[in-house]
Amino acid sequence: MISVTANRMRTLMVGLALSAGIAGGASAQSLFDGCPSGPVMERFAEFGRTGQMPRDLGRWLNTPDAQYVAPWSPFDNVDYVGICWVSAWLIHTDEGTVLIDTLYGPFQQTLLENIEKTGTDLADIKYVLMTHGHFDHVGGAAGLKPLLPNARFVMTQGGWDEALGSSAASKGGSRAWDMIEADMVVSDGDEITLGGNTFAVIETPGHTWGTASYLYDVKDGDQTYRAITIGGLGLNAIEGPTQVEAFIESVDRVRALVAARDMGVDVHLTTHGFSNNLDEDRQKLATRTPGEPNIFVNPDGLIQQIEALRAGAVERLAIEQNK
Repeated sequence: MISVTANRMRTLMVGLALSAGIAGGASAQSLFDGCPSGPVMERFAEFGRTGQMPRDLGRWLNTPDAQYVAPWSPFDNVDYVGICWVSAWLIHTDEGTVLIDTLYGPFQQTLLENIEKTGTDLADIKYVLMTHGHFDHVGGAAGLKPLLPNARFVMTQGGWDEALGSSAASKGGSRAWDMIEADMVVSDGDEITLGGNTFAVIETPGHTWGTASYLYDVKDGDQTYRAITIGGLGLNAIEGPTQVEAFIESVDRVRALVAARDMGVDVHLTTHGFSNNLDEDRQKLATRTPGEPNIFVNPDGLIQQIEALRAGAVERLAIEQNK
């Protein structure tokens, strides 16, 4: 379990990374051994102190070999198919599969190869749930759409608007990317049912105005738990106090869902692994013995992370109000 201080810093650094952009370049495989949350966070902290992306960190962020994470399964019906710094999840049902977020740019091939390694047929993917319009979460949609003949691509109207606007603004630059036209538009409270699993949409504005989080069931043996993918963890590209206030309202709403223990949320499958020690927990899960609890069923840890997000947002609100 990570501390509130570390959580707050990780929240800030995810935002800084997205707002600064990602540098390309040669391989930086030697920067980290594996995908360690702490050391990755330390380099982001350096970025935060200096305001300049360290060249080796920028290369690492955009180097497929350095970012590679083999697919793994935290739950019986869930596969991780993302990379070290950005997540992508497969949620399997009896009637098809749901993909959460698309990765981007040089990681399109990684995503496709990881999906194949799970034994998932691309034709069986029925929905692509996208959390918000930042390139690292939706930049792969244009490349995926022709390969997923039966999939609907899903986002809030605000998310679609943000993604299309960001893609248009990137044209002519060194990091230009394409975005598909809006496909399936969802709103707060909407539900998508597939194979006995219900994917509920919660609009959680703040990270961006169009950010959505998704609730769904995950299975561990005979047990079923409600999981959440919180759509946005950072406060970058903030327009002013109103957006920070929206973020605070969103995390308060998520906390209430988690705190409702009888029908609440027990699992957080994050959009950025180093925000809550994803790879370290993966390694612990690999040594799990029969009868031992699943480390990813951790509502107390999720509440701690939410409280850290809120505390950081309250600090940011004071800064915005004093500008």
